[in-house]
Formats: sequence, structure tokens, C-alpha cells
Amino acid sequence: MSNASVRVQSQPRRRSPLGVTVAVLAAVVVAVLVLAQIWTEVLWYNQLGFIEVLRTEWFTRGVLFVLGGALMAAAVWSSLTIGYRTRPVYAPASPEQVNLDQYREAVEPLRRLVTIAGPAVLGFFAGVAASQQWETIQLWFNAVPFGEVDPQFGIDLSFFVFVLPGIRFVVSFLMAVVVLSTIVAVATHYLYGGLRATGGEGERTTRHARIHLATLGALFMLLVAANQWLDRYSLLTKSGAAIDGATYSDVHAVLPSKAILTGVAVLVAALFAVAAVRGTWRLPAIGLGLMVVSAIVIGGIYPAIVQRFQVTPNAQELEREFYQRNIDATKKAFGLEGVETIPYQATTEAVAGALADDAEPTASIRLLDPTIVSNSFRQLQQNKQYYNFADSLSVDRYVIDGESRDTVIAARELYLQGLGSRSWVNDHTVFTHGFGIVAAYGNTTTVDGQPAFYERDIPSINGLGEYEERIYFGQNSPIYSIVGAPEGRGDWELDYPDDAAGGQVNTTFPTREVSAGPAVGDPWTRLLYALKFGDEEILFSDRVTPESQILYDRDPRSRVAKVAPYLTLDQRVYPAVADGRIKWIVDGYTTTDAYPYAAARSLDEATADSLTRSSETIVDLLPEMVNYIRNSVKATVDAYDGTVTLYAWDIEDPILQTWAKVFDTSLSPMSEISGELMSHFRYPEDLFKVQRELLSQYHVDNATEFYSGQDFWKSPDDPVRSGTVLQPPYYLTLKMPTQDEATFSLTSSYIPGGNTDRNVLTGFLAVDAETGNTPGEVREGYGQLRLLELPRNSTVPGPGQVQNNFNSDPSVSTTLNLLRQGNSNVINGNLLTLPVGGGLLYVQPVYVQASEGTRFPLLQKVLVAFGDKIGFADTLDEALDQVFGGDSGADAGDAGNEGPTTPSPSPEPSPSPEPTDPPTTEPTDPPTTEPTEPTDPPTTEPAPEDDSPRAALEAALRDASQAMRDSDAALKAGDFAAYGAAQERLQDAIARAIAAEAALGAA
Repeated sequence: MSNASVRVQSQPRRRSPLGVTVAVLAAVVVAVLVLAQIWTEVLWYNQLGFIEVLRTEWFTRGVLFVLGGALMAAAVWSSLTIGYRTRPVYAPASPEQVNLDQYREAVEPLRRLVTIAGPAVLGFFAGVAASQQWETIQLWFNAVPFGEVDPQFGIDLSFFVFVLPGIRFVVSFLMAVVVLSTIVAVATHYLYGGLRATGGEGERTTRHARIHLATLGALFMLLVAANQWLDRYSLLTKSGAAIDGATYSDVHAVLPSKAILTGVAVLVAALFAVAAVRGTWRLPAIGLGLMVVSAIVIGGIYPAIVQRFQVTPNAQELEREFYQRNIDATKKAFGLEGVETIPYQATTEAVAGALADDAEPTASIRLLDPTIVSNSFRQLQQNKQYYNFADSLSVDRYVIDGESRDTVIAARELYLQGLGSRSWVNDHTVFTHGFGIVAAYGNTTTVDGQPAFYERDIPSINGLGEYEERIYFGQNSPIYSIVGAPEGRGDWELDYPDDAAGGQVNTTFPTREVSAGPAVGDPWTRLLYALKFGDEEILFSDRVTPESQILYDRDPRSRVAKVAPYLTLDQRVYPAVADGRIKWIVDGYTTTDAYPYAAARSLDEATADSLTRSSETIVDLLPEMVNYIRNSVKATVDAYDGTVTLYAWDIEDPILQTWAKVFDTSLSPMSEISGELMSHFRYPEDLFKVQRELLSQYHVDNATEFYSGQDFWKSPDDPVRSGTVLQPPYYLTLKMPTQDEATFSLTSSYIPGGNTDRNVLTGFLAVDAETGNTPGEVREGYGQLRLLELPRNSTVPGPGQVQNNFNSDPSVSTTLNLLRQGNSNVINGNLLTLPVGGGLLYVQPVYVQASEGTRFPLLQKVLVAFGDKIGFADTLDEALDQVFGGDSGADAGDAGNEGPTTPSPSPEPSPSPEPTDPPTTEPTDPPTTEPTEPTDPPTTEPAPEDDSPRAALEAALRDASQAMRDSDAALKAGDFAAYGAAQERLQDAIARAIAAEAALGAA
């Protein structure tokens, strides 16, 4: 072959210009797509004023990624390089090496690529794993002392909560590095002849391979020793079958065994070092065998023998100290140290005037069930199909006419799914916000059973004063909205519907004065957001102008979670009107699972009840386990401009203090909380649920009694829900026996624990949820837990027994069965428990709604129980008088049913087309049936010739049936006047039927 041919063949192959262009374009596209996610996050945090949070998190993640990835990559690369460079020049001749020759020849062309790519890939994954521990590392480096020491080692608790998790992460990561490096070293030495698996002439390991592998073995054993030593401290946070934390056998058997195994591991590491010098694997092999035997005998068999033959026969005596440690630590960790336990000799005898000393809590008894009346809010106050209310409303308190009133409150949020015609322009530039708050008295209704609204309509008829009613940020807001328009372009956002203004009033968000989202006017930012949301309209629409802002991540809970990633958030988010704005209030918790000796609980399980279970859609496969919790932050989200404020609520919490060092500008002091906003904070539900679950056991504070477990309780199942789901706690205004006045409280009850079906009351728990209205200062008494302990032989009925009494009472069941006839459904409301009259009073509202057509619940009856006596009447006041000998001694909130009558909803007018560009038409409401003229009441059947009770009963049942049919017809027509008249006839017929049935029974 000629030299020219050789030159031609040896010339490098030219790259295709098209291929290079495609590769460059692909890289640019990927870079822009990544930037669309990263840079938009920067814009979001920067606009909100929390860029420090993002910068700190990303910087820490970046440093850990680089350090972890570099360490892993360097270690693996070193093993590969050392194994290759120290390979024997001539591999010993053996069948094994002959077979490996073909693999070496196959690997050799790729060796350089593998040497670089292999460590890089492993380093990448190691860096990703290390970056996930950014919170652990930040807590370690910024640890604040607890000021308390553990009972075993006498070390400050910050070591267990902050330092120990960080050290364990470092040790575990280094072990992973050494293990992977060892695997790579063994493979490389074996491939190139430095290590042989079978016999032959000479040693099986070359000197270089022996030193390399022995060094790695020594490092690994030192890390095992460190891990064993750290296990001693982790014993104090382990979970056990009976109690959490170290037990007698742990302290007297496992703890010494861990120290011995640490020494054995250090000895084996030294034997590996000897092997590297002396050239024999016999000593480290013996050492490894010794360690395995030690682990089995000292670490396994010995503790089992101590437990079986020493502890089990004498458990109550030997474990007493450790049970007491668990009790004390659990109470500290969950804020249960100051529980006021009150022996309560609850009477079951209802006597006249028994409620005279409880006039205030009796007048405040809540009759509106916030989980039921949402449909009533929708039917009466939704106004348009593109508005909606939450399924479960909130309970708060407001000062109305100088008096604090329990209130059921809801925000009228935007509901795009209700629109009949959907388009990008309507969804993202026209329908941008909800409007207003709707609030009703909690303790009364109108004469026909509707909620008694004192804040209602659009614009609001103000019972709450003047405030900004627009809700741009809420729990049901669109994914994103683009707001703001240049002067002269007109208003194209729908503000609210108004018949007097031609069907609607439009508005423009004042982006020049108010910043609610990142500016999106320039082409580059528009491109990034178009890629982020996958909507090219953002890039090309005339609705996106230099004045525009884009609003997204609008759910209050999500916004708080992003700016405070270290917080665990309460499931309940509720609106409040304060300082002229609608504020969403979110409770934040600092938690850990590393508090020594404290009982660990799954937050998902401890906070589950009939309300959360009914709304669950995703099951958390990895529930958060905690053994310490504090309500350390109260967060607010402004519904108008989305401002997030994090108030440092529990400034004594060391975990919050540590995070305050990490993010030193993100928390606002409590002194900045206004008095009006302070009055709407409350004790959070999830914290109370966790505490009530623990107090079912930890109300027993004596170790001996705790060990026996004979006095454990449980929370009752919700008697108005099917299945075995816990009754939720309820917000009420009540007065516990040791209080001087009634306060807004969160309550729950207890029944006997174990497998018993006995549903009697054993305890009643209430926490003072009233924060007061002093700016920057929490009211004295807030957060005080009070536990009523009933006698062990208590005969006070529990919620399940009371519900059974209600359902089986002849007069109650007869009336409810009558109400269920026709097209009506009867809905039992929440069963409330109150400690009044020297005993426990149960109150349950009963609602009736149509089973077809227009359906919303109306309060028709109230059930009351005290001991075994039952009251059942149209109002709570009447029902109480029935129970307490004709005069309860106090007036309920619905005495005389003086609540304001809610105006009947009228058919909605069809809105005019929206002034959109390009023009779009706002969908019209579905046609409504015109109200029918009220019909004359049907003539009652002529009285039968005989006046027997049976004939009277039949006549009453016929009248009741006709009245229910008329009620259904009036509801479907929206004629509430006719509905009210029919309901009066129904009540009269039911009363006559009950009297006739009683007469039949007497006959």
C-alpha cells in the first residue's frame, strides 16, 4: 500500500456541520428549558422577598453536591488508577489469567473512557444523595443548645437533635465511598492479575494490590467502629414495642456490647494495617471472624439473655426508671408538662336551672356544622357559577356589636370549572380573582333554618367593616393569572357581577402600585414563562403587556411551604379579615424524630379523623415520624397581593432558633402582629390532635401504672360517620370548671381504651385557643390544656352511646322518619360535648335537605342529651328546657330564633360579554326555573267521624306527606316563602302525629 493511501486512511474523520448544528441547538434548547424552571423560581422568590431562602438552600445543596461528588469520584478514580498502574508486568501463567486475557483486550480500548466516565457517574449520584441532606448539615453547623441534658449520658439534647444526625450522615456516606472504592479495586486488580481467586505458583495477591486492599479494609473497619460507637447514642431515640428510648436491657447489655464491638472493629482495622506490611491475610481474616462472632454473641445473644431471664420476670421493677424517662421526655417534647388535670365528678341528673352558672357558654353553643353548611353557603351566597366555597368551612370568632361571636366563615373563591365556556383569555386574564368573605353566626339560624349571615353578598353587606375583598391568592385559584394593563387599554378583569352596571364591573390590578407576582412584560421573561407553563399564548397574547405581572403558586399552604421548607404545616388553612385585608392563616411546626426517650408518632396517623379521611386523595407512603413538635411559626398569606409573613411564635424553641440562624431575615418578630390579626390566631388542630392521642396514654404519669396499661383511653369514633374513623376536635366557646370565664377552645373527649366496646366517657380535653387582641402579645392562658378526668366507674354516656340513644328514642326516630319521607334527607350534624351544669352536655344539630334537584341543608331540629335524658325540639333553647325540667336556667343563642332572615336568592341574570381582545363571551349561567306562585295550603282532610288516635295519626301523616311534597316543589322553584309555609305545616303535622302515637301507646 502506498504512503499516500496510508495518509488518506489516517486523516481524522471530519464532523458533519449538520450534526454539530443539531447538537448545539439541542444543547441550547435543553439549557433554555432548564433555565425556564430555575430562573422563574429566582424571580418568584425575589418578588416575594425570600430570595435568601432559595440562595441558602441552593448554595448548600451545591456545596454538598460538589464535595460529595468529588469525594466519591476521586476515591473511585484512585482505585481504578492504582489498580491499573500497579498491575504486574507479567501476569502469572494460569488458566484463570488466560481466560481473563480476552476481557482485558476487550476493555483496553475503553479503559480511558471508563476511568473517567465511571467515577463521574458515581460521583454525580453521590453528589445528588449528599445534596439531599442540606437541612441536616445546616442544623449541625448552626446548632443552638437546648439547655437540657439527656438522663443517660448527660449531654445537651442539641447533640442528639442537631449533631448526631449530621455525623451519622458523614460516616454513612464515607462507608459508601469506601465500599464502592473497594469493589472497583478488587475488580481492577483481578482483571489485571494483581489478585487471583484460584491457586498457582506464587502469592495470590501482589504487594501493591495487598497494600491497596488492606488500606481500604482498615478504613472501612474504622468507619464500622465509628458507626458502632454512634449506635450507643442512637439507642436513646429508638422505637420500641412498649416504650421508645433505651430500656433496661439496652442500657445494661446493648450499650456495653456496642462499646466492645467498637474496640473489636478498631482491632480488626489494625490487623488490616499489619497485613499491608507483613503480607498475610490470615490476621485480618481471624479478626473478621472474631468480629462476626462478637456481634452474634455480645451484640445479639447476650442482650437477649438479659431480657429473657433478668428483665422479663422483673420487668415492672427494672423498667420503672426507663418508663419514667419516657413519660417525662414525652411530656416535654409534646408540650404536655403543664396539663391541668381536674377530677370531675360529672352528674348525670338533669335538674331545673342547672345551666344558670353556665349562661355564657350555653349562649355560644355552635349549631352550624362547618362541614355540612357549605352547600347552604353555595346555594345562598355563591352568586355566580364561577365562585365557590370550600367543602369544609372554618370556625373563628369576631367582635360583632361589641360582643365576641363564634363564626362560621368562608372565602368566596374563583371556580373556573364552573365556567361554561373556557378559553385561555378567560381563564388567565379575565377571571383572575374571587371576591369577598361570607360569615354566619355559629349559634343561631334564620327562622327557616338557613345560616344567619352577617357578612354576605357582592359587594359585601359589611358586618366586618371595610376591607379589600378581592382574592387573588387562595386555595382554589387558577394555576396562573396575568394581571395589569397599560393606561387607556380599559379594564378587562372581571371584578364582580352587578346588575346595575350592565351585568358586571371590571377592574385592573394596579401593578404600578402593588407587586403581587414577577413582572412578565419583557420578551425574554415571557418566553421563560411560556416554556414553564407550556402555553405559547403568554408569548404572543396582547394581554401580556409591559405592565403585566404573573401570579402563580397561589395556594397559601404551598406558598408558605416554599419559603419555609423546614416547617411541617397544619392541614387546616383558614381565612380571616384583619387590618383591612383577607389573610390566610397557616400554622407551622418545627419537628424532629431525635428527641431522646420521647414517644414517636406518625403525624399522618395521629392527625387522621373523619374529616381528613373524607378528603384524602393521596396516601403518603412515607409518613413523617416525630417525637418532638412545636407550633413555632404563625404564617399569613395576603389574599390580595400574596405577601407571605412568617411570625416567630415560639421563640423559646431551639429548632426555630437554629433555623433563624440559617435564614436570618425570613422571620418577623411577634411584636409586628397587630391586635386585630392576633385575635384571629388560634390553637392549631393538628398539634391538638397529636397531643390528645398521646394524652390517651400519657395522662398516666406514674411509671408503675403506665406499665400496667389498665387506665389507657382512646378517642371515640365519629358517631355520625360510617366506619371506624376518629371524631375530630371541635372549636367551641366554653368554660372549664377551673376557668373564671368562657374562652374560645378546642375540645375532644375520651372513652376506655383497649378492645372494649364500652362507650362511656372517661375524660374530656380542652385547650384554651384564645390568643387575645393585644398587639404583639399573647393572652395569658393561651395554650393551657385542661383535662377532666371522670371517675373510673363513670356512667356518663360517650358520644357513641349518646348517638345510639338519639337514634333509638321513639319520638326522635318517629319524627326523623317522617322527615325522611318523600324527597328529603336527614343529616346529623357534629355531636358537640360541653362540660356544663356539673356534668357533660351533648348537642347535635339536625339538618334536612332535598334528595333531588336543588339540595342544601337547613337546620330543622336540635338534639340534646344530659345523662340519659334527651331533648328534641326546633331550637336549642327549647331542647335544653325539655332536658332540664322546663327551664335550663340559661338562654341558648337561638332563643326566640332571632337571627336575621337571609334574602331569598333570585334567578341570576346572564352576564354581558366580557370586553376581551380578541373578543370573548363570558358564559351565561344555566337557566333557572322561575319561582312559582305560592299555592294555597292544601285543605286538610275532613275530620273522621270518630276521633280515635289512629284516625288522627293517619290524618297527620297525610298532612306531613303533602307538606314535604310542597317543600320539595318550593325548593326546586327557589320560592322560599312557599317553602317556609310548607315547613310550618310540616312541623304542625309532625307534632300531631307524635301526640297521636303517644295516645295509641297509652291506649
